[in-house]
Amino acid sequence: MAFPLQGPEHDPRTPMDEETMKLGLLLEAAQAHQKLAESSLRKLRAQSQDLTSIVRDELRDTLRQELQSLADDGKRAAEALRSLQRVANIRVAAWSLGLTLLCSAVPLALAIWLLPSEGQIRTLSTRHAELAQHIALLEARGGRVDLRRCGVGGRLCVRVDREAPAYGEKSDFLIVKGY
Repeated sequence: MAFPLQGPEHDPRTPMDEETMKLGLLLEAAQAHQKLAESSLRKLRAQSQDLTSIVRDELRDTLRQELQSLADDGKRAAEALRSLQRVANIRVAAWSLGLTLLCSAVPLALAIWLLPSEGQIRTLSTRHAELAQHIALLEARGGRVDLRRCGVGGRLCVRVDREAPAYGEKSDFLIVKGY
C-alpha cells in the first residue's frame, strides 16, 4: 500500500524537508516490509497447507499401520484361542473317556467279585434241583400239613378236611387238609 504525500500542505514543487524525507523512506520501507510479510504469509500458508497434507498423510499411514498391526494381533490372539480351545476339548474328551471307563470298571469289578462264577452257578443249580426233589417228596409225604400248638397245654394239633370221610374202626382218622 502506498501512502502518497499529497495534500494541501504539500506542493510537489516545493523541496521536501529532511523529516518528510525520512517519513517517506520509512513509509516505503514499511510498504516493502508489508509486501515481504504478505509474501511470507502466502508462502507460510502454502507451506502450512503442504505440511497439513503431509501430516495428514503420515497420520493416515501411521493409523493404517497401527490398525494393521492390531488386526494381526487380533488374528494371532484368535488363533491362540482356537488352539487353546482344541487343547481344552481334547482334555475334556480324555477326562470324559477316563471317567466313563472308571464308572464302567467299578460295577464290572463288583460284579466279578460278588456274582458267582459259572461253576458255582452249575453247583447251585444242581443243589437246587436236589432240594426241589426233596421238597416234592416231603410234600407228597405230608409236608404241607398245617401243624400248630393248641390249647392251654400247647398240645400239637393239625388242620383237617371236615368234608372228607373219616377212616378207621372207630372213625378216629381224618384226612389232613390239602391232601
